[in-house]
Amino acid sequence: MNKQDGGDGTVGKALAVLDQVAVVGRPVRFTEVLSDSVHPKATLYRLLQTLVSQGMLAYDDHQQTYSLGIRLVRLAHAAWRQSSLAPIARPFIEELAKTAGETVHLAQLDNGQVLYVDKRNAASPIEMFSQAGKVGPCYCTGVGKAMMAFLDEPALSQVLEKQSFYRYTPNTLTSSEKMRSELADIRKDGVAFDREEHEPGIICIATPILSPSGRPLGALSVTTSTQRKSLKHLESFRPVLLETAAKTAAAAENWQFPG
Repeated sequence: MNKQDGGDGTVGKALAVLDQVAVVGRPVRFTEVLSDSVHPKATLYRLLQTLVSQGMLAYDDHQQTYSLGIRLVRLAHAAWRQSSLAPIARPFIEELAKTAGETVHLAQLDNGQVLYVDKRNAASPIEMFSQAGKVGPCYCTGVGKAMMAFLDEPALSQVLEKQSFYRYTPNTLTSSEKMRSELADIRKDGVAFDREEHEPGIICIATPILSPSGRPLGALSVTTSTQRKSLKHLESFRPVLLETAAKTAAAAENWQFPG
C-alpha cells in the first residue's frame, strides 16, 4: 500500500483509498486500511462508506471486511470494450491460433509495461505466465519488444526508463543499450523473438499492430515451448503473423483509440 492522498480533493482521496484496498488482493479490515492511511479515522471511514454506497467497494458485515465492488467490474468491462484491441482482433487471432496450432497472444502497452488483453491457447496448451488481464515486462517479452521497436524516440525513452531490467533467465537483456540495439534490428526485420528471456523454455515470434501513421496499437505473438518447437520453426509463422497483424490494423483504422 502507499501513503498517498489523491491530491484532487474528495474524489482523489476516495480513489487513493480504493487503490489501497485493491492492491492488497484480498478483503481487508478497516484497521488494515487505517494503518497505512494518511487520513484520520473518521475521514477514512467516511471515504470507505462513500465507496461502498457507490458500489466501488463491497462490505461484508459478517467478516467486517472491504473488497472491490461489482461496479468496478462493469467499469472494467466498459473500458475493455472501448480501449482494448481485443473485440476487433478476436476473429483474426482465433484464425491465427487454428492455423499455427500454438498459443496466440494479443497485447498492448500500459504505462511502460505489457498488458495481455487476449489469449488463444493451443490445442495442447502449455503452462506460462501470460493470461488475459495480466501485466508483464516489456524488455523481455516478444510482444513488448515488438511494440517498443516502433515507438518514437521520446516515447521509447520514457518506456525504457520504466524497465527494471531484472534478469529472469540467462538470456534476458539487462540494459537500455543492449535493448536499443535489438530494437533497431526488430524495426528492420518487422518481427521480434522471445528467446527464453522471460520464462525458461518459452519462446515466441511477435509483430506489432501499427496504425496508418506507424504508431504501435498493440502486438501479436505465436508462443510455444522449446520442447515443441525451435526458434527456426517459429520463423515459419512469420507470413501468417504479419498478415494477421495487417488485418487487425485495417479493422482498427476507423476505431477511436485513447491517446
